[in-house]
Amino acid sequence: MRKIALVTATRAEYGLLKPLIKKVDADANLELQLIVTGAHLSQSFGNTYEEIEKCFTISAKIPLPLEENRPQSNSLAMAKLQTELTQTLTELKSDIVVILGDRYEMLSVAATATILHIPIAHIHGGEVTQGAMDDALRHAITKLSHLHFTATQEYKKRVLQMGEEPWRVHNIGALGIENIKKLKLLNREEFEESIGIKLKEKNLLITYHPETLAALSPKEQFQELLDALEDLDDTLLIFTKANADTGGTIINSMIDTFISEHTNAIVFTSLGQLRYFSAIQYVDGVIGNSSSGILEVPSFQKPTINIGKRQEGRLQAVSVINVSIDKQSIQKAIAQIYTPTLQEKLQHNINPYESSHETSQQIIEVLKSVSLQDLLIKKFHTIKDCNE
Repeated sequence: MRKIALVTATRAEYGLLKPLIKKVDADANLELQLIVTGAHLSQSFGNTYEEIEKCFTISAKIPLPLEENRPQSNSLAMAKLQTELTQTLTELKSDIVVILGDRYEMLSVAATATILHIPIAHIHGGEVTQGAMDDALRHAITKLSHLHFTATQEYKKRVLQMGEEPWRVHNIGALGIENIKKLKLLNREEFEESIGIKLKEKNLLITYHPETLAALSPKEQFQELLDALEDLDDTLLIFTKANADTGGTIINSMIDTFISEHTNAIVFTSLGQLRYFSAIQYVDGVIGNSSSGILEVPSFQKPTINIGKRQEGRLQAVSVINVSIDKQSIQKAIAQIYTPTLQEKLQHNINPYESSHETSQQIIEVLKSVSLQDLLIKKFHTIKDCNE
């Protein structure tokens, strides 16, 4: 059996990977090795490993120090992950390591697997997010990886532009879209019961993460958003907490204070995939700077107010409203959500990340059929034709 190690460090990443994890676990020719680390193992971020254990057997848990709001803390966390993952992968004797995205934890995973001569399959490479350090991390992971699964044809071209051989690069669409199509979402009554409050006539979902390259501090960034929401007394505000980036705990503390002062606001450390997607179908729009607002929310024909430059450079549907990090711009965008002009646009919205084929199955077929002997030795591919 081919041993497939999948690594997850955050709730969002696990939600995207879940259909793929299911397929690996169910395949008689594959052995699932699920490695859980990062925010999953932190009480401050919801101990989300408990949700994973309800569905899958975890092969290894690697806790990391995530509580301090300093870049040094993330660097030390990366070092700890690389140290412990070296022993874990050696003991598991993994054949392929699968990672998704652009977080700092995944750079440690890629570096470790490279040194141990274990092929790496990377999902969501070739994208651009100019407002976050994730942009550089993602491209570094691409160069360390041996198989690439991109979400659009444009992103595939970008991976090829980085010198990766064409046979290694597969355009498969976004995993999150597959989740939307397959999940049986909660009806309104079930959703209201799950969050413990009745929806109002107007409802908004807010997810904001630190913009790591912004001139403003995370506290200053998020205060602009809170000021924009201050007077929306007739609107239910559903917050989900920030991730484990530098400044995330500051934002989460600010959310808690806001909730304590506003009866029309509620917060969840993690909604989980089912409740999160169910929420999107009932709210009027999604506000923040999460990648889900770009990748998945457009499939619900709902608007996204994308704040700042954290997601700048990603392909976007017409349902995405881009605004700067300031109170007035955000308030103007919220008002735009309810205009007939935008509602008409939403009727013709097309999500560029949707694929006509089942994304996770395409990945499985490659993982099962690719020759391991051919994977490790990479050649730099020079593009002769811009359309290649």
